[in-house]
Amino acid sequence: MTDTILVLVEDTLAAVDVQHLLSLHEGEVLAYRVLVPADSERPLLSTIIDDLSMGEIRSAWDRVRGKEPSEHQARATAAEQLEGTLAAFAAAGREATGEIVADDPLPALRTAVATGDVREVAVVTYPHAVEDTLHTDWASRAREDLQVPVLHLYAGTSELG
Repeated sequence: MTDTILVLVEDTLAAVDVQHLLSLHEGEVLAYRVLVPADSERPLLSTIIDDLSMGEIRSAWDRVRGKEPSEHQARATAAEQLEGTLAAFAAAGREATGEIVADDPLPALRTAVATGDVREVAVVTYPHAVEDTLHTDWASRAREDLQVPVLHLYAGTSELG
């Protein structure tokens, strides 16, 4: 049985993100399993604050006006993100598997960890001012809930969350 690294992402991983993940376990034979939530229900206030802090005025305005993606749109976006992420792993010479999970990824993480072959969880997100500060982000919640190490990386950087 091969140890598995679960990789929870909120967007398509760039080549640099995949390299950061692979460099953590150089020389080891590991399986990578990517989970991408079909994110259709983000908390309104914290999402607006995140959008504004990233300079995404239009996105913040859309949220104020109640424009959340439909379940179908969220799943289509997640499928594109999963496909791009798996392609980034393949381009780096590593095979990865993946799946789309529910809006709240914690139940999927729990189920995957219960199989017994998960060595650790890597959560790759953008910074979220409110969730990161209040420790309600995916990585913080996973650390409290799972019995495996959880690493939080910020997308596009080598910074830890």
